[in-house]
Amino acid sequence: MTLLEGLDYASVFVFALTGALVASRAQLDIVGFAFIASLTAVGGGTLRDVLLDRTPLWIAEPAYIGVAVAAAVLVFFSAHLLESRLKVLTWLDALALSVAVPAGVGVAMAGGHHWAVTLLMGIATGCFGGLMRDVVCNEVPLVLKQGELYVTAAFAGALAAVLALAVLPLGVALVLCATVTFALRAGSLSFGWRLPVYRPRPPRRR
Repeated sequence: MTLLEGLDYASVFVFALTGALVASRAQLDIVGFAFIASLTAVGGGTLRDVLLDRTPLWIAEPAYIGVAVAAAVLVFFSAHLLESRLKVLTWLDALALSVAVPAGVGVAMAGGHHWAVTLLMGIATGCFGGLMRDVVCNEVPLVLKQGELYVTAAFAGALAAVLALAVLPLGVALVLCATVTFALRAGSLSFGWRLPVYRPRPPRRR
């Protein structure tokens, strides 16, 4: 297994766990668990592959869906043991983001794409699976939580990798990408790191 395949498998598994946890909050049946887990697991990677004119990862290798379904079954029988499913979901999602962003960056870079495309593919791979999950389950998307560092964390991690690739091997750059992404997302969750949000103001009178 190559480094990029390993990142994709890890991303699929962890994102599938988050999808199954959202399904548990929605009290779905086991088929619903498998559907939401699979959608979350391969959503970002599928978008990446379609945009890069590649065969989507789960079509090229159906084992990815098997990994997602296995994660769904695991959560279906164990979610009730968790004291706070929302807290676990939030931190698993942060971990998944920090794996998926370097997976997207690595695939785009291996394909010889422009640095700007590489940057966007890292963001898309990290963000869109969770966005699909939350929209389908009628949850407020974590990616859009007011002021939280989510897309910003993905952007910073992907940018760190793109810059590092000028002087570092691919593997080291992807580790740096994962570290920066997780550090910013974890800081937002633990310490309240935020970006300024828009505040409406009345128009000035002339």
